[in-house]
Amino acid sequence: MNVLQAVTEASTVASRLQLWGAAAFGVIIGWYCYYINRYRKSDVQLGDLVTLIGVVGGGSVLALFPARTDLFGAYGIGLFSGFFGYFLSLIIMVAISRKFGVEWFLDGRRKKPDSDEIAPDIDRQTAMQARTGPN
Repeated sequence: MNVLQAVTEASTVASRLQLWGAAAFGVIIGWYCYYINRYRKSDVQLGDLVTLIGVVGGGSVLALFPARTDLFGAYGIGLFSGFFGYFLSLIIMVAISRKFGVEWFLDGRRKKPDSDEIAPDIDRQTAMQARTGPN
């Protein structure tokens, strides 16, 4: 075995801490990718997909976690966990909420606020008119 092979083998062995760190980094990136796509203001464009692929598997990620290593595998598992963990947490919160139903995932429908509640995206005057009718 030459020196180059020894260095390559030594650099591909990852400790548990490194694996957990790569997975945690993947969870954060996955969670944030879902969050960004959920709160977008415009329609999805092809450029958005290219940007997402660049963020998820781009050069900086491959520099941190070389391809075909345990670190890259842990990052991929973390990415999956974060992306779908966000969705799973939404499912759980909607399921236990009395104000939201499955329709919320389709088009944002929700139940009207009670008389002592105000929706954050409307002001008090609009809320009062919605309850009492226009003047």
